[in-house]
Amino acid sequence: QRKDCAGEENWVDSRTVYIGHKEPPPGTEAFIQQRFPDNRIVSSKYTFWNFIPKNMFEQFRRVANFYFLIIFLVQLIIDTPTSPVTSGLPLFFVITVTAIKQGYEDWLRHKADNAVNKCPVHVVQHGKVTRKQSRKLRVGDVVFVKEDETFPCDLILLSSSRDDGTCYVTTASLDGESSHKTYYAVQDTKAYRTEKEVDSIHATIECEQPQPDLYKSLLSFCRPLGSENLLLRGATLKNTEYIYAVAIYTGMETKMALNYQSKCQKRSAVEKSMNAYLVVYLCILISKAVINTALKYAWQADTNRDEPWYNQRTETERQRHVVIRAFTDFLAFMVLFNYIIPVSMYVTVEMQKFLGSYFIVWDDEMLDEELGERAVVNTSDLNEELGQVEYVFTDKTGTLTENNMEFIECCVDGHVYVGSRMKTFVSMTFNFLSLFIGPPQEREELFFRALCLCHTVQVKEEDTVDGIKQGIHQGKSTSFYISSSPDEVALVEGVKGLGFTYLRLKDSHMEILNRDDEIESFELLEVLTFDSVRRRMSVIVRDTGELYLFCKGADSSIFPRVVSGKVEQVRARVEHNAVEGLRTLCVAYRPLSPEQYQEVCHQLSGAKLALQDRDKRLAEAYDQIEKDLILLGATAVEDRLQEKAADTIESLHKAGIKVWVLTGDKMETAAATCYASKLFHRNTQILELTTKRTEEQSLHDVLFDLSRTVLRHLSGDCTDFGLIIDGATLSAVMRPDQEDSNSGNYKEIFLEICRNCSAVLCCRMAPLQKAQIVKLIKASKEHPITLAIGDGANDVSMILEAHVGIGIMGKEGRQAVRNSDYAIPKFKHLKKMLLVHGHYYYIRISELVQYFFYKNVCFIFPQFLYQFFCGFSQQPLYDTAYLTLYNISFTSLPILLYSLIEQHINMDILKKDPSLYRDIAKNSLLQWSTFIYWTVLGVYDAIVMFFGAYFLFDNTTFTSNGQMFGNWTFGTLVFTVLVFTVTFKLALDTHYWTWINHFVIWGSLIFFVVFSLLWGGIIWPFLNYQRMYYVFMQMLSSGPAWLSIILLITASLLPDVVKKVIWRALWPTTTERIQVGFYAINMLHMHKNCVLLVFLGSYVT
Repeated sequence: QRKDCAGEENWVDSRTVYIGHKEPPPGTEAFIQQRFPDNRIVSSKYTFWNFIPKNMFEQFRRVANFYFLIIFLVQLIIDTPTSPVTSGLPLFFVITVTAIKQGYEDWLRHKADNAVNKCPVHVVQHGKVTRKQSRKLRVGDVVFVKEDETFPCDLILLSSSRDDGTCYVTTASLDGESSHKTYYAVQDTKAYRTEKEVDSIHATIECEQPQPDLYKSLLSFCRPLGSENLLLRGATLKNTEYIYAVAIYTGMETKMALNYQSKCQKRSAVEKSMNAYLVVYLCILISKAVINTALKYAWQADTNRDEPWYNQRTETERQRHVVIRAFTDFLAFMVLFNYIIPVSMYVTVEMQKFLGSYFIVWDDEMLDEELGERAVVNTSDLNEELGQVEYVFTDKTGTLTENNMEFIECCVDGHVYVGSRMKTFVSMTFNFLSLFIGPPQEREELFFRALCLCHTVQVKEEDTVDGIKQGIHQGKSTSFYISSSPDEVALVEGVKGLGFTYLRLKDSHMEILNRDDEIESFELLEVLTFDSVRRRMSVIVRDTGELYLFCKGADSSIFPRVVSGKVEQVRARVEHNAVEGLRTLCVAYRPLSPEQYQEVCHQLSGAKLALQDRDKRLAEAYDQIEKDLILLGATAVEDRLQEKAADTIESLHKAGIKVWVLTGDKMETAAATCYASKLFHRNTQILELTTKRTEEQSLHDVLFDLSRTVLRHLSGDCTDFGLIIDGATLSAVMRPDQEDSNSGNYKEIFLEICRNCSAVLCCRMAPLQKAQIVKLIKASKEHPITLAIGDGANDVSMILEAHVGIGIMGKEGRQAVRNSDYAIPKFKHLKKMLLVHGHYYYIRISELVQYFFYKNVCFIFPQFLYQFFCGFSQQPLYDTAYLTLYNISFTSLPILLYSLIEQHINMDILKKDPSLYRDIAKNSLLQWSTFIYWTVLGVYDAIVMFFGAYFLFDNTTFTSNGQMFGNWTFGTLVFTVLVFTVTFKLALDTHYWTWINHFVIWGSLIFFVVFSLLWGGIIWPFLNYQRMYYVFMQMLSSGPAWLSIILLITASLLPDVVKKVIWRALWPTTTERIQVGFYAINMLHMHKNCVLLVFLGSYVT
């Protein structure tokens, strides 16, 4: 029966859940049936019915696609010089390929959704456990979950197989933490352990409407419930045989679904350059159309040059208003010249990115054999951005370090016990040596007992935990420690080597084995859980009538609460260990009298029962309880650097990339890691912008002092600066006191200091602050390209904020990996990803973009020139088939292959010489100067092709049999020179030749010739014209045509070749010097081999 709970009148917008769908008896209270969604999860974007309209709408939002659609419609509506097929077919090809790609990706999402929605779950109905599909679950269903199963929806824990009503859960898929967390059953139902007992429950749950916060929940079940009773969808049951729980949020209302946030579309610098070039070419197109329209009417102003009769204009068309006629002609010229905008470039770029991303996945050097993981590409849209990175923001723990804790030492009352390094994680032995005369045995043993009791470690009596052996051997049986923190496991392991072994938690009693092999039992009364604000945790235990509060936490949170103990000695040791890069914790205790314990219970129960501001009241209660502590000592554990982390950071520095470390650790520990990883060097001058310094001086003065220090050395010696800032000071910098008239713009001063520092360390950072730092650098006036890399859920915000986000497949779950653009097994793989893959991707796509615009200028500018010789009659220079297939078939494959396999420098050289990365920095290959050069080169080649063909055949346009060359022969000659010129241009730019290059480049030219022979050699019945019949063969039968083709191709390519030779000789880049050196070495080897062969031949003779 439902009971009324105090505080229910304060509920707003809540829902009532009837456990097992048992409605209240008639007349008990007003009953209104509420409707809840089913448990179906939908992550797909399209359905079968809306795919075509929705996908078409999204595709035509792209400017280029919409532009070509308009051109196609214009060709259909008005009389234009070219067939609608010439625009419609390329547009249809692009739209179809993109739709297939997006449809396939969405089909995969549908497939994943179906796998989840059809997964079988166990539900208690009529006293029995039955199976049903996950999607058919409803709010109020009682669910039966076994060990290692994933929760199908958000559940309230009713009971578990454990006597104390607890269960252990991993939430790696939700918050990235792979640790085991403890959840508690509702006190009123934890005794119900069979299907019939659970089915007999008649109760209701009052809960708030769905909201996405993972860590806050307002619930009521005859008593207030909290997040410790709520099991979230996606979490996994561990170390518990089974549980019974009731569904309260299902489907898209679960917290996991509400937290699902589609990543914002990231656009690369290359894509922005492409759009800018597109606008320029659109302006050129409009200018051409306007010029030709104006010149047409200027030319026809003379009555003798009226529109020719053979254009078949009707009298009605001739009598139209001049404005309408001019507008129609303008549209016709737009259609004629529209091929200068390369619609096929977009689909080629899409294919290049999609196919090119597999080179990262297939790279065996980025395979981690220990994890069995390869690099993962979550989005291929940012491949080239990997070659433009200027700032790398990295997490420390689990990214630079292994997140594999080793117990190093402990300090008891200022006396140090040093442990030898552990050789393996499975078999650990400790040889401890007291460096001084030890402390009193009672204090020493109290410290060791505190470490054995003050934790949330669980013990599992099996050989493996999640497939990983974590060996702890106790007697003949084998047990394993599991914890929400790897530090806790290391500490419990460490104190085991000192003779105190934590055995188990049974019936609310913690058992430990002391040095004399005697089992001691302590009743666990309360656990004051750890949180990131307090940065400490406590337990209250009873030992034969005596009550103790044991507390452990960060030094900054323990020392202010200590009233006695050898504080200075312990503090000195803690600071020493922090400088060495060790993670430190302080341990303290407080004896409690029965009266004090009753007061503690009253404070805790009052806070836990509060429905309003429960978290705030709990924090206040914890603050009152954890005071007047007696310091016992401190511990130190080590988190080792990842393999080759230092080498990677050093290479990034040489590549001109600035590396920032953003961590939540204390300054001393983080700084030691930065020195070990070569982020800071011994000669680096460290600038501190920390709370400690701003307490002595105002923030304004500190900032200006640092700014003066940096600027003073800027003009003098090349001092290497490193900056350290903490989270509190960063908050002050980001939000300066507006009342301070002298505050100025702190952000700009801060950014100026950072620009002149080779490395920056940000410590004590909250996840949101990490994202703020990245956003601040992104928005600075240089607009640098940023990359964020991390392994935990706390790194997701900065990964999403940066231009490129990379997740590490670490021990903190897969939240970072799922939200990243790319994922790699280890930090060391970042070196190859940027310096090799990023370099190649950028070189390839920049050539692809410039080449596409170049070949389209070469294609269309002769058409523009031709109008001056045909009375601006909109007569096409090329045949419809050539207009349609130029970008689709004749010139597309060579540049696509180039953009996939080109290697302008050997891969090993790129790894050995990171400075080569500087040559492509700041989008250098897509600067306006380079773009103008390619455009001018295209115009020059077009002029050479058109006027070369025009003058070479002026007065000599006769074949051997006396026939004249017509306009289609002239256009075919220009087109032939065009196709060969642009293909040879790409061949000259190719440095890495394979059989595939040869096959595609020469194969494309052969295909063009074969197609032209077929197209002009047969009378095609589906064409209403046969203007190309025998044209190509007639052109090739003329000797002057062959000569002109060779001469015009040579004349077109010569300036570019001469320019490259001069530039390489006078102003070579680092890349070009290495290319020359590499070729020289190859030639030397070939020369030596030839000399050796000649010598051997002479000797034999």
